[in-house]
Amino acid sequence: MINKAILLVGGKGTRLAELTAGTPKPMLRVAAAPVTEHQIAKAQAAGIREIVLATSYMAEVFKPYFSDGSKFGISIKYAIEEEPLGTGGAIANAAKVLDLGKDESVFIFNGDVLSGHDLIAQADYHQSKKADVTLHLVRVQDGRAYGCVPLDSNGKVLEFLEKMEHPKVNTINAGCYIFNKFALGQIPQDSVVSVERQTFPDLLEHKGALYGYIDDSYWVDMGTPESYIRASRDLILNPRISPATRSVKDGAIISAMAQVDPTARISEGSVVESGAVIGSGCRIRGSIISTGASIGDGAVIDNCYIAPDVLIASNEKIFERIIIK
Repeated sequence: MINKAILLVGGKGTRLAELTAGTPKPMLRVAAAPVTEHQIAKAQAAGIREIVLATSYMAEVFKPYFSDGSKFGISIKYAIEEEPLGTGGAIANAAKVLDLGKDESVFIFNGDVLSGHDLIAQADYHQSKKADVTLHLVRVQDGRAYGCVPLDSNGKVLEFLEKMEHPKVNTINAGCYIFNKFALGQIPQDSVVSVERQTFPDLLEHKGALYGYIDDSYWVDMGTPESYIRASRDLILNPRISPATRSVKDGAIISAMAQVDPTARISEGSVVESGAVIGSGCRIRGSIISTGASIGDGAVIDNCYIAPDVLIASNEKIFERIIIK
């Protein structure tokens, strides 16, 4: 049983810069809850009892929301990087907060990713292989946009390959790892380190036991505005992906504190946040309508993100756009 975890939430989210100027990407709301809340809820449901949030960019916003974790049924601790340390450096810094036993392993979650894969099955696989590191891998149709991870017939990682025009395999790193204490100890302290470019290749070079656990359940890397909106829509249309997806009715989430005209039609995985006002005859499909936004009568909003307090004029038709105040 693995009951401790580190969640990497220190990144700036540069590919989502228009959304993250005032909010770190892990605190963006997906299906009416912050990304980090979805990840914590999934960890808690898999038996994880203690999690460290590895923070850097806008670190001060996490603790007021999550506190000590008691509200979420889990113990939450915090590890702050004064300067960004990369994925490996962040893991090493956060591991100092955990009291790990000699033979204990820990989950590492990437704050950019939402996944429906089976954490308990990944942990069982890790322990059955006596692995130093076990990576969650997914198969994709087109691997050119990702680094790929070839395995041998026993599931052992052979190499880590950068993006290429003709990938050797279609199994890619999905951003959820299990490290044993030995592997954690191989990451230099207080240094900028990338696990993908340094830690994993170094472990392979020194005959470390790295394995890949393939699970093709739902997975999304929320690196772009399009994938961010899609993730929110997906979680609402399939609430089983995340235990933090709540109050779905007729394929949408509508806050009890929103004002929605009874002639408006809100569907296809849309969310309407607290304080939003939706006018008569509106059609909202697959979109995020943020706190305090106002959508005028007869407007059509399709696969969009409408930022807090934005006003959309009556009869506007907006498709696949990010609207910032």
